[in-house]
Amino acid sequence: MKVIIKPIVTEKMTALGEKLNRYGFCVDPRANKLQIKKAVEDLYGVTVKAVNTMNYNGKNKSRYTKSGLIQGRTAAYKKAMVTLKEGETIDFYSNI
Repeated sequence: MKVIIKPIVTEKMTALGEKLNRYGFCVDPRANKLQIKKAVEDLYGVTVKAVNTMNYNGKNKSRYTKSGLIQGRTAAYKKAMVTLKEGETIDFYSNI
């Protein structure tokens, strides 16, 4: 099972990373906090202090177009907020 799907790179998450040393990841819905902690430590070589998780349900979306009403649903996902040890950081932009 691939635990970490992708990092969440938004303005809000970047500000949290700079101020509070917290980073967000979209993770597998079946993953628990211990698996997330181990995956982040192995992938980025940092020490994780705490992991908080949130489950998001999908939302119904609809829009009106020339050809009529289009309805759909956004995907459900699980988000993990990872707090790192003081003095450690993760640089998501180094590979660009």
